[in-house]
Amino acid sequence: MKDILLNIEAIIFAAEEGISARDLKQVLKDAFAIDINTQEVVDLLKKIQEKYEDEDQVFSLKVFGKQYQFLTKEKYHEAVNQLQAHKDKKKLSQAALETLSIIAYRQPITKLEVEQIRGVNCDYSIQRLLEKNLIEIVGKADSIGKPLLYATSGQFMQHFGIKSVKDLPQLKDIIAEENSIGEVTE
Repeated sequence: MKDILLNIEAIIFAAEEGISARDLKQVLKDAFAIDINTQEVVDLLKKIQEKYEDEDQVFSLKVFGKQYQFLTKEKYHEAVNQLQAHKDKKKLSQAALETLSIIAYRQPITKLEVEQIRGVNCDYSIQRLLEKNLIEIVGKADSIGKPLLYATSGQFMQHFGIKSVKDLPQLKDIIAEENSIGEVTE
């Protein structure tokens, strides 16, 4: 019986959106040829719920619309929220950084204009930047087809610690004389 309980826990844990007692019954039948009725599955689920009520457990088994799902207990929500915030701050790919730089310096700008500057398709980079809320759609261009215009967002300013796009480094701030190539003529 303990094996069945552990397998049910594993199945629930692996089910992203939760799983019903009926579906659990079917999975157990398919995986282990165990013929168990739905009420027996519900009884086993109650045992699992009791196990996770213990204060030493960080999860609890909850039921939402007949779907069983493991959720982090409320007292751990702050730590989980910090993890999510940390994930959101992870490094951007080189392509995304290039796309973001072009948008930051040329905003408002269309996707086509970004692609003309970069020389490659920017669909994925723009989508990722939108998901991370580093850029936003600020309108539509007056050109043919009315393409979307992109600009940096408030999240961009906060993430990079600047107050406005005027605070972005200028090319003259980045290029130093010792970085030049060739002979210096006076």
